[in-house]
Amino acid sequence: MRYIMSVFLAGLLFFTGVSPAWAFCGFYVAKADTKLYNKASQVAIARAGDRTILTMANDFQGEVKDFAMVVPVPTAIKKEQVHVAEPKVLERLDAFSAPRLVEYFDSDPCATYDRMFEAEDGAPLPMAAPTQSAVKRDQAKSLGVTIEEQFSAGEYDILILSAKESNGLQTWLKQNGYKLPRGANKLLKPYIRQKMKFFVAKVNLAKFEQQGVARLRPLQIAYESPRFMLPIRLGMMNAEQAQDLIVYILSPEGQAEITNYRTVKIPSNTQVPTFVKSEFNDFYQAMFSTAYDKENRNVAFMEYAWDMAGCDPCAADPLSRDEMKQAGVFWLDQPQDQDGLSRRPARSRVFLTRLHVRYARNKFPEDLMFQSTNNQAFFQGRYVMNHPFKGKMQCAQAKTYKRNLVKRFDQEARNLAKLTGWDIQSIRRKQPKLDLSGLPWWERFWNLVRDDA
Repeated sequence: MRYIMSVFLAGLLFFTGVSPAWAFCGFYVAKADTKLYNKASQVAIARAGDRTILTMANDFQGEVKDFAMVVPVPTAIKKEQVHVAEPKVLERLDAFSAPRLVEYFDSDPCATYDRMFEAEDGAPLPMAAPTQSAVKRDQAKSLGVTIEEQFSAGEYDILILSAKESNGLQTWLKQNGYKLPRGANKLLKPYIRQKMKFFVAKVNLAKFEQQGVARLRPLQIAYESPRFMLPIRLGMMNAEQAQDLIVYILSPEGQAEITNYRTVKIPSNTQVPTFVKSEFNDFYQAMFSTAYDKENRNVAFMEYAWDMAGCDPCAADPLSRDEMKQAGVFWLDQPQDQDGLSRRPARSRVFLTRLHVRYARNKFPEDLMFQSTNNQAFFQGRYVMNHPFKGKMQCAQAKTYKRNLVKRFDQEARNLAKLTGWDIQSIRRKQPKLDLSGLPWWERFWNLVRDDA
């Protein structure tokens, strides 16, 4: 018998006291002197060919009136390309792809079984914004800044800017009430050289109150570009420490990976002691940090790769067709003869890759560049615990079972110590005491010596 316990690893898991909201991949700017921090991010990217729908959510902490953000985008964005999504869609992606703990219960060793042990290593339409005054446009032009587009989407007022040089862009933002983090000028330069645009969003307080929402909702941007990338360098300017970024990539092909940094699989399919169930958050943080340090802190970890047709085990139900569309999956209704994809069931035409990146300035000097692959191999971050049988055992097989339990408990403790760096004796003291009645006294003695060491 098995039970599945999923643990949803949103950004709040890694930072005590952070409320469960989301983060953008750009940097935060403030309309006042409020000190803002960008600590954790979740981003969904639905991509087929050169077409992309990017969903950005935020973990902004502070007064809503102080919120504003800047994100480099590869092409100009018009009003019709921006959509306000509901937070639920990212919560569903998180729940479905989260690393999971699988729970098994040993059968009665005195019963007859073929196998005595089973071990397994739609948002509101955008509202038009007031036309930018000629004075403000002339001011921008004099600084080499062009206001390409200006509009509203839900509770956000949005500008699309282009610039000739970083000093002019920085000056314009400051003159218009935005407080930039130190070092912004240096990091803006590469994006301007690449002729990228800047997506600038701030909250319209009247519309925010009118929407009646409790927190800022994710923004979605649809665009077409050969660049398959995610800007992270600007986001580092708001960070006091390394940041955790969860990227959900939805593709009609297969696994996605980062091309300018290594992508490695998170340690998985390992048996751990049963007490991990009540300490799974602590376990996963320690395990991730240990793997992160081992890989020199400059890799992306794959935590999940599976199509939407199913899962084994499932931490949550696969997304429905409507939920996939809300996540930006735009190819489900394509013509029947296009690439042969429509002849497959809708869910099998959506492959989800979950990548977890913990990044800091000195280890991730470049933005993330991605590629989709045809690799449709399944993978999940999965950890297994087995509960010993607790009933009466009155048969010859009971002694063998108890001896195997001693070995299994020892291996589980070693596995956990290796994954997390935790002290193995502390781990052993947390493991349940074994009933070794029926075994020779010396076996019981040596097991006690091991536990007390």
